[in-house]
Amino acid sequence: MEYVDRHIEAYIEENLSVFPAVIILGSRQCGKSTLIKKMAEQRDDMLYLDLQNRNDLAKLNEPSLFFQHNERKTICLDEIQRSPDIFPVLRSEIDRNRRPGRFILLGSASRNLIQHSSESLAGRVGLVDLTPFLANEIDEKQNYDYTKYWFRGGYPDSYNADSDSASSLWRENFVRTYIERDIPQLGFHIAAPQLMRLLTMTAHEHGQLLNASKLASSMDLTAPTIRHYLDIMEQTYIIRSLPPYYVNTKKRLVKAPKIYIRDSGILHQILQIPSFNELLGNTIIGNSWEGLVVENVCSLARHAQCFFYRSATGDEMDLLLQYPNNLIAIECKSSSAPSVTEGFWKSIEFLNPSHTYIVAPVESSYPMAANVYVCNLSEMLRIIVSFEKK
Repeated sequence: MEYVDRHIEAYIEENLSVFPAVIILGSRQCGKSTLIKKMAEQRDDMLYLDLQNRNDLAKLNEPSLFFQHNERKTICLDEIQRSPDIFPVLRSEIDRNRRPGRFILLGSASRNLIQHSSESLAGRVGLVDLTPFLANEIDEKQNYDYTKYWFRGGYPDSYNADSDSASSLWRENFVRTYIERDIPQLGFHIAAPQLMRLLTMTAHEHGQLLNASKLASSMDLTAPTIRHYLDIMEQTYIIRSLPPYYVNTKKRLVKAPKIYIRDSGILHQILQIPSFNELLGNTIIGNSWEGLVVENVCSLARHAQCFFYRSATGDEMDLLLQYPNNLIAIECKSSSAPSVTEGFWKSIEFLNPSHTYIVAPVESSYPMAANVYVCNLSEMLRIIVSFEKK
C-alpha cells in the first residue's frame, strides 16, 4: 500500500517543539499509528510502544524508571486510553524534565482520555486531531480519483481497497466493531442494536437540522438521551455537528445544529449504497457531497469558527468560516454545472462575506459573479491553507 503524506505532520512537529507532550486523537483506523511510525523512520530519537502489545505494556511496569532511562528520546505511547493510570506518572515526569517533545500519546477519542489529560497534563500538552485522508492529501498522488474518494471515504484501508466490494466489506466491519467493541471499551454502556438504529437514523438525517425530539419519538427514548448518545458519537469522531451562525452568540448555543456522518464512505455503507453509480441516483447525493466538503474544510480550518447559516425566511449558506479578519461563505453543489437559488444571493447580501465559493465537482475554477467563484474541492482546500497561513 502506497503511503500518503499527511499534511498535519508539520503541525504535530510544531506542537512537539512547544509542549513536553502531544496527544494525537482520532477515530480507530484513521492512520495515527502509521503516521507516527513514518515519522519515527525519519529520526533516531523516537521510541514507540503499543499498549495493546503485552510485551510493550510490560516495559511500563515501572513507568518512572522507564521514562527516566529514556529521557533523551521521544516516547510514543499508542492506545493510551488503555492505561489511564499512567497520566499522573506522566505529569510527575514532565514536571521533573519539561523538555519539549518528550512524549507522543495516541488514542481514540475518549471522555476519560480527555479528562485525564486535562486534569493531569494541563498546560503541558498539545492536542492534535487526526482525520482520515483529506482530499488535498490524496490529490497529490497521480492516481487520485475524486469519485473513488467521495464514494469510499478517507479511511486508508477503505480508500486503498482493491475494489468497491472490498472497501464495502472493510467499512461494514468498521461500523460493526465501532458499535460492538469500541464504544463499550471506551466506557459507554449502550445496547448495540439501539446504537446501530440511531446511527442509521442519523445517516438518513445527514446534512439536515438535528431534531432530537423526532429521533427520540422514533426510538422510544427521551430527547436528552438522544443528545447524550449523539454526543458520544461526536466525541468518537463518527458524527460532526455544525452550529448555526448568529451574531448573538447565545442563540448559537440553543438553536439546533446540522448533523453529518463525518466520513462519506461510512455514510454510504450505513445507507447500503453499493457503488458510485447507485449514489448518483440516490436522493442523498446532494447532502453526501455537502458533508464531504464540510468535513474536509472544517478539518483543515483549525483557526476558524465553522457555522452554517439559515434565515427565518429560508435563505441558506451551507458553510461559513469566521476568521478574525475574514468571513468566508461556501455553498456546496454536487452538479458539475452548478446553479444557485435566490436565497443564496440574499444570504450573501445579508452576510457580506469577504469571499464566497461554490464548491462543486468541476475540473477547474471560474467566476460566477463579482467575488463569487466556482471551484472544486481540492482547490477549495488550497484556498483554506492560504487563509490558515495569514
